[in-house]
Amino acid sequence: MEIGTRTSRQKKTRNWRALLRLGLFSVVTKMAVTLMLLAYVYQLGAPPLSVPETTVMYSADGSILAEQHQGQNRHWISLEEMGQPVIDATLAIEDRKFYSHHGFDVLRIGRAAVTNVLAGSKLQGASTITQQYARNLYLSHEKTWLRKFNEALYSMRLEMHYSKDDILEGYLNTIYYGHSTYGIQAAASLYFNKDANELTTAEAAMLAGIPKGPGLYSPKISPEQAKARQEVVLRAMKDNGSLSQRQYDAAVKENVAIYQSEETETGRQAPYFQDAVQSWLQTELGIDPSVIDAGGLEIHTTLDRDLQRMAEHWIAEELNSPFDLQVGFVSMDPTNGHVKAMVGGRDYTESPFNRATQARRQAGSTFKPFLYYAALKEGFRPNTLLTSEETDFVWDDGRETYQPKNFNNRYAEEPMTMMQALAVSDNIYAMKTHFLLGFDSLVDAARTFGIESPLHPVPSLALGSVEVGVTELTNAYSPFANGGYEVEPAFVTKVVDRDGNELYSANPDQIGDRVIDPALAFLMTDMMHGMFEMELNDARSHTAVTGQSLVQLISRPVAGKSGSTPRDSWMIGFTPQLVTGVWVGVDKDVRTAPGEETTPDSGSWGMHSKRIWAQFMEHAHADELMLPFSRPPNVSAVEINPVNGMLATDDCPVTRKTYFLTGTEPTAFCTDHVPEKKHELPGDPLHDEPRRFLDRIFRWLDVS
Repeated sequence: MEIGTRTSRQKKTRNWRALLRLGLFSVVTKMAVTLMLLAYVYQLGAPPLSVPETTVMYSADGSILAEQHQGQNRHWISLEEMGQPVIDATLAIEDRKFYSHHGFDVLRIGRAAVTNVLAGSKLQGASTITQQYARNLYLSHEKTWLRKFNEALYSMRLEMHYSKDDILEGYLNTIYYGHSTYGIQAAASLYFNKDANELTTAEAAMLAGIPKGPGLYSPKISPEQAKARQEVVLRAMKDNGSLSQRQYDAAVKENVAIYQSEETETGRQAPYFQDAVQSWLQTELGIDPSVIDAGGLEIHTTLDRDLQRMAEHWIAEELNSPFDLQVGFVSMDPTNGHVKAMVGGRDYTESPFNRATQARRQAGSTFKPFLYYAALKEGFRPNTLLTSEETDFVWDDGRETYQPKNFNNRYAEEPMTMMQALAVSDNIYAMKTHFLLGFDSLVDAARTFGIESPLHPVPSLALGSVEVGVTELTNAYSPFANGGYEVEPAFVTKVVDRDGNELYSANPDQIGDRVIDPALAFLMTDMMHGMFEMELNDARSHTAVTGQSLVQLISRPVAGKSGSTPRDSWMIGFTPQLVTGVWVGVDKDVRTAPGEETTPDSGSWGMHSKRIWAQFMEHAHADELMLPFSRPPNVSAVEINPVNGMLATDDCPVTRKTYFLTGTEPTAFCTDHVPEKKHELPGDPLHDEPRRFLDRIFRWLDVS
């Protein structure tokens, strides 16, 4: 009996020892596996935290011009910028033990497991904030054991390599709040038109309740259910001590007003300008398009929203032609090149092709100011006389003949001043000047003003046969307006990345080199004002100044030049504050049907560009000072007869105050309008025919 009992006790002892050994082995094995797993997870390193963020484009006044994102509207902010109500509400409803666990809440997992087993499904989750953050960053939302395992691994990596505050900040910047909105800052803006740190406790609780079911608890979709969910969050905050009873009662009673934004797409404001900005960021700064679209950049632009709206308004008002016309428009500050307004077509949705930056069109007579600047450099004066008459120009060593025409074949058939020739846009005067200077002079002058398009030294260049861009040509007028300085078109003043680092910052005080003589620039500006002066109409050819129809629309000193081809209508002009260029035309020759005529040329609709320009410039300067153009000290003014260029007398029917380089003013007085005397003495020089003949010769040669 004793033997049997002893044997039985020995067996039990061996069994307990074996069980103990097995238990110890199991514990050691689990510890080893756990350590190996932790070591493996640790050596994987810190997982990346980058997520798509909304890039915001600002206009010059700091207001939001556009927000760009890849379906995830998100604005990353720091934990300190979120406000305590947001943090308290989120922790109360999502993860009360967030700061005490290491990525997993064992009790929650256990309760969820029991519930799921009893229900026979995966109805209830037990994810901590860390697990949800891991899922948002790296995984899908499908309910599988493999996904849960990967979620655990990523959660461990996050907890090992990042602080709790980093994880909470990331979670609140990535969680989905409905309506394509991610992160607390974007949600606060969407639902309450506030920053996150401005939210009340009641508002923060309502937002904290949305991620549980964005389609169910969005206050924009289901206000009643959103309110009920908000109260659940508030109770949780009271239960964990975040709110006192008094604070809880006040928050429950608070009337939370949901912001109802206008149904407008901010991304469609100034769409052609936005495209130009993106192109500049890519080509000049080398920023990848994906970073521009969803890299959380802050892009500060030069656009003036008021001027942009004016431009779009007057284009819509004036382009009511039945023809298939398009438009290219740009307005800039001539002192620094900042683009204030841009329109690249009548309808961006129909044609995103930007005619302000991408199209190449013949310049027409808008090229003449560069020619006449070159002439002034070579000694011409505003009153230099050349005869306007139908002329065949022989060139290329006699092998070629060029036969330009004036509009409607009208010619003065007499000498006319350069000032008047520019005002009425006389082609013969321009061509004679071009031949006298040599074709390379105009090429060099245009390059000086910043024209980069291919230029060929041929006769037609003087009449604008070159194809240029609207922005390119408009910018080339800036030295006339700013006293001779070169500027470059500028779209962006500053670019900041998601971490607050400046990727680019323009120097507000930086100006370009002085590329043209300021005195000659002033003389050209004075002559370009002539297109609006009725006294420069040419009665001999019955030709009016090209800006005659705009005189009633302009109430301040302006200067400019129009131009046209059969398919293009231009107007470029400026004040000291603004230079604006408008092109209106057809993209290409179009026949509406076989056998029908082509689209009518600019003679049928050429006024559109001028009227858009005039209306815009007048309204754009409505609240601006009426500034004169700065006059250099080596420039003098005299009254002349604008027809013959001589000093005016009281007998001249038309006079004009005209500027010259000091020392080059005319010295002879006009004698064309001296009244005849009834009793002249023999040999009176005024009626001496040989002397009158010589006077006409001298005037024609402009040797006054």
